[in-house]
Amino acid sequence: MMTTAATEHNATSGGEGAGRAQGRLGARLRQSMSVGNASAVYLFALLFALFALWEPGTFLTLQNWQVLLDNQAVSGLVAIGLIAPLSAGVVDLAVGSEAGFGGIVVAWLLADHGVPIPLAIGISLIAGALVGVVMATLIARARIPSLITTLAVSSILIAVIDWISGSEQILNLGASFQDIGTDEFLGVTYPVYLLAVVSLIVWYFLERTAVGRRLRATGANLEAARLAGVRTSQMILIATVSCGVIAALAGVLASAQLATGDPTISQSYLLPAFAAAFLGSTQFHRGRFNVAGTLAAVLVLAVGVKGLQLAGAPIWLPDLFNGVALLAAVGFAQYQKSPTARTAAIRRVLRLRAGDRTANP
Repeated sequence: MMTTAATEHNATSGGEGAGRAQGRLGARLRQSMSVGNASAVYLFALLFALFALWEPGTFLTLQNWQVLLDNQAVSGLVAIGLIAPLSAGVVDLAVGSEAGFGGIVVAWLLADHGVPIPLAIGISLIAGALVGVVMATLIARARIPSLITTLAVSSILIAVIDWISGSEQILNLGASFQDIGTDEFLGVTYPVYLLAVVSLIVWYFLERTAVGRRLRATGANLEAARLAGVRTSQMILIATVSCGVIAALAGVLASAQLATGDPTISQSYLLPAFAAAFLGSTQFHRGRFNVAGTLAAVLVLAVGVKGLQLAGAPIWLPDLFNGVALLAAVGFAQYQKSPTARTAAIRRVLRLRAGDRTANP
């Protein structure tokens, strides 16, 4: 009898525990998908319904969505590259120029010097990394504010791009190089897969590594992070170099898609990248820049712009749309910030340092 009673008690306790766990899971799910935490999802649904009713003959076609994903792969890469420096407190206004620089360098190497494709791509990525090193040195060592540093570097890169290209498009990059940007697998072009891979790497680095936590702490409060033992100059270096490499990769893919090195593409990526990154900071992990939110924001902005284009909007309207989206995103991000959000990364670093001291007395 006692055994039976104990069994029944355990079964009841187990059922109650499972019910509580399911309740907590449901509560977390409801919170994560609330309008305040996942507004991009609902905005996407709204825009989709609007343009599906407005332009059903073109907006709902498979070809339209394939083109949309293909076109946004490069912009998405630039936005993902921007997450690390913004998380470290670096406002990288050179990110668009870094993409244009990577695109023109690879075109110059291929067309004018006959460098093999893998080597040309590798040199372009190294060039992007070197730009990040220069910016980190100016910001962390010379103590020049990131806003001024990146604005000046952007201007310098534009001058270098014009010098290399002669302010003209670089042609004859070869069919094999173009295939990198246009070939498909299962109906999806290679740049989209590269965007997915890079996004996964950046997500893991920022969310699952100690270096990623220290990088966020640097952006949350530079002086407090330094006092906690974080090598803030090293974190800034990691952020700017990673951004330089990812932006250069985006430029390489842009040149492959266009089959030409275009010296004028730099500024076309700057505004959408910032709009996506700041809008993404209000999604899923409110108050901090994150990969999932940025990708969702890229898709929302792309759908909005594409829908307006299909509806015959004036050519200047997409720029207006991105500008308004950036203002709204930054305003919403500032509204969501709280003292707790600002200091959470610092507390994580302090706990990490305490754990290190305990493990190594």
